[in-house]
Amino acid sequence: MTNTILVTGATGKVGQVFVQQLLADPKFNSFTIRALCHQRELEPHERIQNIHGSIEHREVVEKAMDGVTHVLHLATVKETPEQIMDVAVKGLFWLLEACRTSKTFKQFIMVGGDAGVGHFVYPHPVPVTETQKHSAYPGCYALSKVLEEVMLEQYYIQYNLNGCCLRAPWIMEKDDFKYQLSFGEDVFGGPRWRDFVDEKTADEYVRTQTIPIMLNLEAVPVKRNFVHVDDLVGAILAAIDHPKARQQLFNICMDEPVDYDEMGKYLNSTRGLPTVEIKTDFHSTWLDNTKAKFLLGWRPEYNLHKLIDAAFDYVRAENDPRKVWYPG
Repeated sequence: MTNTILVTGATGKVGQVFVQQLLADPKFNSFTIRALCHQRELEPHERIQNIHGSIEHREVVEKAMDGVTHVLHLATVKETPEQIMDVAVKGLFWLLEACRTSKTFKQFIMVGGDAGVGHFVYPHPVPVTETQKHSAYPGCYALSKVLEEVMLEQYYIQYNLNGCCLRAPWIMEKDDFKYQLSFGEDVFGGPRWRDFVDEKTADEYVRTQTIPIMLNLEAVPVKRNFVHVDDLVGAILAAIDHPKARQQLFNICMDEPVDYDEMGKYLNSTRGLPTVEIKTDFHSTWLDNTKAKFLLGWRPEYNLHKLIDAAFDYVRAENDPRKVWYPG
């Protein structure tokens, strides 16, 4: 029997890796992929069908869902208030409605985010498990992560839908981790390190490749959660048709958060890079991935050293420039 998995956000960071790994895994030889593409599309392949449109439109979703057995929902937007409710709320609603009324539907998998529990914006004195209450930090993106999880949970209750949510922290690939440490304008994500010092100092830190050591207000190095895209995709593949994934929420992350002090010491000892302490109002958090390991049998392969080395050793091809597809 063949299966068709609809992937929203298929051309994004997670989507592209997922498609590659599913097609390469003999366990999923019965699967074909339907990619719902908004701006870009996947390269032609005998097991891939590209459909153009946005999930905010019901007719697009219904066309994309025809005959689908599985859904991997990755589509999202960041701090764009004019779009986020259409994609995160209305789009998810149309997807779930199509799933519950479908005669072929089997499983819905959604990738959520730890923004829904505030990640390092709020203090978490104990490890963050899946029982942590929602606590979005200011902004529409974090709010959308809460609304997505709550909507999916209600479909479990109202319609006994077979779904699961994989809650991920900041997802790293290629040289992302290196550039999130940059004092330059090329910094990836936040914090924007050059805003903590004067312009002349920031430029000097760029020249010397100085690494910021994030401190909290008590001047203690911060621990921050990350996950490599390969580990997240591994968890997605493990969840497909797994009986213990049914109606569950899983934290998918490294076994330990990145300790900025340990990170700085490692980069200094292995690459001779200088460090500087930067005091912030962020807090250490420890996202606990025990549940996913226990129920899904999943294990992350990336630890602190592997995450650092993979990013700092990465050499981009000329046809693969760094490009951020969304603001925020």
